[in-house]
This record gives sequence, C-alpha cells and structure tokens, in this order.
Amino acid sequence: MSVCAKVSKAVLVAAAGLWLAASAGLTDPAPRRVVSVNLCTDQLAMMLAAPGQLVSVSHLAADPQSSAMATEARAYAPNMGQAEQVFLMRPDLVLAGTFSARAGIDLLRRLGVRVIEIPPAATLDDIPGHLRIIGQALGRETQAESLAAEFEASLDQLKINAPPARAALYYPSGYTTGAGTLADAILRHTGFSNVAADLGLAGGGNLPLERLVMAGPDVVVTATPYPGASRAEEILVHPALKAVQSRAGSAEVTDADWICGTPHVLRAVRAMAEAREALGGPRLTQRQEIR
Repeated sequence: MSVCAKVSKAVLVAAAGLWLAASAGLTDPAPRRVVSVNLCTDQLAMMLAAPGQLVSVSHLAADPQSSAMATEARAYAPNMGQAEQVFLMRPDLVLAGTFSARAGIDLLRRLGVRVIEIPPAATLDDIPGHLRIIGQALGRETQAESLAAEFEASLDQLKINAPPARAALYYPSGYTTGAGTLADAILRHTGFSNVAADLGLAGGGNLPLERLVMAGPDVVVTATPYPGASRAEEILVHPALKAVQSRAGSAEVTDADWICGTPHVLRAVRAMAEAREALGGPRLTQRQEIR
C-alpha cells in the first residue's frame, strides 16, 4: 500500500471515529468545572450538578432573603459575576441569566468560555424545561428528568380548580407583579386572579395604595420584612393597607420561594393553595411535604 493510500485510509478511519463519537455524544463530554453567575441558575445547578462539578455560585445564592438554597450555597466559592474573576476560575461552562451583565458574558465568550443563558421563568411550565436544559448542559439528563417529573406531579396535586378569588401582591414601595410573571402564574394555578394584572399591569411595577384599596382584594400577599427598617417598607404598615388586610385574608411569603423558577416554588404554590382554601375553596385532595 502506498504512503498516500495509507494516509487516506487513516483519515477515513479518523473521520469515521469522529462521526461515531459525535453520534454517541462523546465529543461533548460533561463539563468538569462549572461556574454559575446568576441566582436562579445557581440553584438549578446546585440541584443537578455531580459532586465536584460545580465550583462557584453567585454571591446572592448565600442570601437567605433571596435564595431558597442559601445554606447549600455556602459550600461553594462565591463570585460577583465579573468576567475577570470567573475566567480565573478556569471554567469549561458558565451558567448565566439572560439579564446577566452583557459585557461580562460577551467577554467570556470572546475568551473561549462556553456560556449558557437561561431566561427568567415566566410560567410554571418553564421550570421543567429549564431543569432539562441545565441537566443536558451538565451531562445530568437522567437526574434532571427525574426532578422535572417529580415537580410536575407535585404541581398537579396543588392545582385549585375554582372560581378565582382576587389576590394582590404588595411589596415595599408598593411594588407588585402583573401578567406574564411567575408570581402571576402561581396565583392563577391556585385559584386566584391577580389584581395587578386585572388593572392592566404587565411585568413588575408599582401599584398605588389607593388603587389597591379600591380594588378590594380577597387576599393581600406581602413579603417577609428584611432585618432592620427601611422607608420602602413603611407602606406595608400603612393604616389603609391594614384596613384592607383586616377585611381580607392575608399571607406573608418569603421572597426566596417566588423569585426563581426552580422546584422550590412549590412552597409558594402550597402557601397560596392553603390561602385559597381558607377562603372556602375546595380542599387539596392530598397533603404532602414540600422540601
């Protein structure tokens, strides 16, 4: 066999090997050093990563007011999301949100780092999809599928089918969330309409206290106060709001259970399902512990 023929044969064998490897997913091995720079991808990664695979999460992940996994986050090196800091961690995959600092994400990509961006969850149906995307990126598809199926089953058990009662989400500075948000989806899943959405608000924004009072909601949902005191929270103890709450039901929730589209939102879903029951809605058919 001539030298050229031997080379051609070697090239064909190598090409065939690459094709087989690609077909089997072997050319894209699971990342070994993963860094997350977004509060929500932090939690998805902590739930799915193999031991030692995730090396850093954002500093917000350890804040119990914002993160449903603050205790678990302390096991990882914190980062501030800065491209220089993240690059020095030598990641082969960075997980980010679509609202993460654009300049830093673009710089990491120019430096050859693979980045996957996850948009904020706007519906409860987004959560299983995001689990599967992160699971595939980490090479943990089986674990992601199991967690997604468990979430979907738990969510189905917490569904309230009843004429909607009216709920108002009211936070410091009169902030609320309307249509097209995860919070709105949680309310609708548990037998509520969203006062802010009914008033035409999409996304997040401020709801004047006067409009809230005139709307006369059946339940007012407020956040657990932060430590200390702030002028932004003064509206939550306003006499007019207290009068509305005395006539309506009231629920105090933890922001960490509502902010990110992870299975931890089941705690928020359960809290609102129980608030709907307290108004005389249908009882849940099965009680279960939401961890």
